[in-house]
Amino acid sequence: QVQLVESGGGLVQFGGSLRLSCAASGTILNIYNMGWYRQAPGKQRELVATISSGGSANYADSVKGRFTISRDNAKNTVYLQMNSLKPEDTAVYYCNADLRYNRGGGYYTNNYWGQGTQVTVSS
Repeated sequence: QVQLVESGGGLVQFGGSLRLSCAASGTILNIYNMGWYRQAPGKQRELVATISSGGSANYADSVKGRFTISRDNAKNTVYLQMNSLKPEDTAVYYCNADLRYNRGGGYYTNNYWGQGTQVTVSS
């Protein structure tokens, strides 16, 4: 079964750091764009950062200079290093990726979401 599994969320104080990980599992043939999104209570899900298969990164203005997205293609994993965290960064963080995979002899490309991991920043 193809899926994305996140880890690394938790509770951290203002100014602290966390590192999120998201690993793709299953019969993965290729991973194209990968990214992190977040959703705070009562708000819409928003883009945090994306990274292409070639390593080009894009960030929301609110996290530029504080967050760094990276990927390890050999491990089918994307990371989000979050520094200088603020209470407004509190949200459920979701991993997203375009995965090409094999199933039953066929080849497919679909967009997947992880289950989400809670990040809470106390003031």
